[in-house]
Amino acid sequence: MGPVSFVRRFLRAWGLWLLLAGAGWLSWRLLAEHDLGALMARAGTGEMGFGAGVDLVVAMPLSWLPLIADYTRFGRSPRGMFRGAFVGYLLANVWFMGLGAAYALVAGGGEGLLLSALAASGGGIALLLIVIDETDNTFADIHSAAVSTATLVRVGPARLAVGFGVVCTAIALLAPMARYETFLLLIGSVFAPLFGVLLADHFIVRRRRAEAAGALNLAGLLAWAVGVGAYQVLTRQAPDLGATLPSFATAAGVYLALRAVPRRPA
Repeated sequence: MGPVSFVRRFLRAWGLWLLLAGAGWLSWRLLAEHDLGALMARAGTGEMGFGAGVDLVVAMPLSWLPLIADYTRFGRSPRGMFRGAFVGYLLANVWFMGLGAAYALVAGGGEGLLLSALAASGGGIALLLIVIDETDNTFADIHSAAVSTATLVRVGPARLAVGFGVVCTAIALLAPMARYETFLLLIGSVFAPLFGVLLADHFIVRRRRAEAAGALNLAGLLAWAVGVGAYQVLTRQAPDLGATLPSFATAAGVYLALRAVPRRPA
């Protein structure tokens, strides 16, 4: 059916309800079988500071921002799509990340223990429902990559989607899930400064005017690279500080400074 038709025909019809049913069941079993107050009162291990925790939490929704335009362009109004995306992101991230954190406390640590705790709470059925619905993430990722790449090369999105599907399936078979935290920090270092540049360009430089790009924005690319470097340095040298907001501000500031430099006439 293709990524867009899959979302329209499968997820809108009943895939989303499967996900909500599975998450609802896991939430109910958590509250019925465990003392949530006692779990939250448990002393921390000190292995991760607050800033590093923020980086991990922000990286997940931040990485999905480029995909929003691939689907909101089918919406009826910009205001309605903004509200839907904002409220959907807020509720889903607070609910699911809180649910995952609570079950991680129940499990006591370890990837295998966490999966066992989740499976025991729903007999595996709730997890199965969520896994079925998780196919929308795969379709959305592949569709977004194909649409974005099609703007740079003369190949149709359908063919690109097949190619990306093959490559990503091979990566998924080989990538270790235990290093997913490292992957989140990697994509956070890419997207946090990227949106610093994009928002500074859209709201300050162009003042919300939509203009067709005629050439590479070298100032934007340089500011982006500086922001990525700042993120990587902070996560290694000062993880407790957090790297998301500093790299965002760094990339935006460098970009505005470069655009303020007078250009010589061609």
